[in-house]
Amino acid sequence: MSKRDYYEVLGVSRDTSEREIKKAYKRLAMKFHPDRNPGDKTAEANFKEIKEAYEILTDADKKAAYDQFGHAGVDPNRGGGGYGGGQGDFGDIFGDVFGDIFGGGRRGGQRQAARGSDLRYNLELSLEEAVKGLTKELRIPTLATCDLCEGSGAKKGTSATTCGTCHGQGQVQMRQGFFAVQQPCPTCHGRGKIIKDPCTKCHGDGRVEKSKTLSVKIPAGVDTGDRIRLAGEGEAGEFGAPPGDLYVQVSVREHAIFVRDGNNLYCEVPISFSKAALGGEIEVPTLDGKVSLKIPAETQTGRMFRLRGKGVKSVRSHAVGDLLCKVVMETPVNLNDRQKELLREFEATLTGESKKHSPKAEGFFDGVKKFFQDLNS
Repeated sequence: MSKRDYYEVLGVSRDTSEREIKKAYKRLAMKFHPDRNPGDKTAEANFKEIKEAYEILTDADKKAAYDQFGHAGVDPNRGGGGYGGGQGDFGDIFGDVFGDIFGGGRRGGQRQAARGSDLRYNLELSLEEAVKGLTKELRIPTLATCDLCEGSGAKKGTSATTCGTCHGQGQVQMRQGFFAVQQPCPTCHGRGKIIKDPCTKCHGDGRVEKSKTLSVKIPAGVDTGDRIRLAGEGEAGEFGAPPGDLYVQVSVREHAIFVRDGNNLYCEVPISFSKAALGGEIEVPTLDGKVSLKIPAETQTGRMFRLRGKGVKSVRSHAVGDLLCKVVMETPVNLNDRQKELLREFEATLTGESKKHSPKAEGFFDGVKKFFQDLNS
């Protein structure tokens, strides 16, 4: 039976970080652990499968072999050497990328300098900034290539020398009975070279702590959760290896008036009882200023009005959302005696005509009356 893709087993993508891979493994391991599923052979098989996937994808060398060659790249039964598989060329490649190798005659390979780590910068924006876009100056603390040794780690005028323990291979071979096991060289830690006279500025690391200022263009229409990738702006790599990337993670603050949902904006607009009953025009806010909105007579509270094209322009297309205004009738407060008297007179004029002036209320109370009659029948 063919094996499932390791990334599929853990439910992660190929660019998922090691930290997220570990989180995914922990979640699945707790679910399928044999102690939690006694006697369940399917759970036991799943547990072994996710454990195998985890061990491969959290080992840098094994993950590199798997990403390049698939399951064949991490199968110890494949390849040439002492097992007579007749796959000499493949075995050589396998030995270069896979750290713990069994069988005679396979070559070791020095550890490649690690690519620089990716960085994340959390950027908080106002709604106006997110909708309109802007250019932000960001100050990023990072590890930069040492300018004194140009990333070599060696003192200026000197260079690293070949490791005497592994003779530049980066790995040493240890015999364990019938097997020969290759491991990273304990002297040079897999680099194959030794820095005898380290740089005085970076102390042999090839990198120094530094803050840099970047001018980042934030496109119009970004929203919470959007991420902007700046290639090569992460930490410098080890000893001249490529740098990582910088990811600017966007979050948008809550707004006092508007609520955003995709490309649409929502807001509530209070109107008076008389405006709702008689109709008229009101001013409503938009991100571009005030606009007039016509309120028809006999408008009920909660009615939604749509102002087309007054929302947000999509960051991924030219589509522009709408502004949806919900009118809420506001009950007048702090009335004086005369105002109260006028309202009582007005209320009196409605007596006996509730169906005409308040059809919803009349229908509601008719329904309540019928409900109790049915309940008592």
